[in-house]
Amino acid sequence: MNERGKKGEFLAARYLEEKGYTVIARNYHSRYGEIDLICRKDSYLVFIEVKERKVSSLVNPLEAVTAKKREKLRLTAKQYLMQEESSCLLQPRFDVVAVVEDNGGYSFCHVENAFGEDE
Repeated sequence: MNERGKKGEFLAARYLEEKGYTVIARNYHSRYGEIDLICRKDSYLVFIEVKERKVSSLVNPLEAVTAKKREKLRLTAKQYLMQEESSCLLQPRFDVVAVVEDNGGYSFCHVENAFGEDE
């Protein structure tokens, strides 16, 4: 992962914590892929994909979460749920956080329940 991606994930985690989320895992890997952040909020276990871009980027960060990427996230989340049995008491959800850098400042777009299991 490049420095921009690491910074984006750090900023997204801080942003989510300010919104009441508890980060329970970062950069969870499986043979299928990686989940940037896994958080808990109320009765939800939230699998979060973080996309960071400059404001001048040609592709919107939310558009970068392709169908192929969503499938990898779903498979990786399934593996996490099988390994962490205590997580089964929570409702899983997939969110996307876009972090946009503009002249040294950052803005966030948090899409809750961005896609589902059977998409």
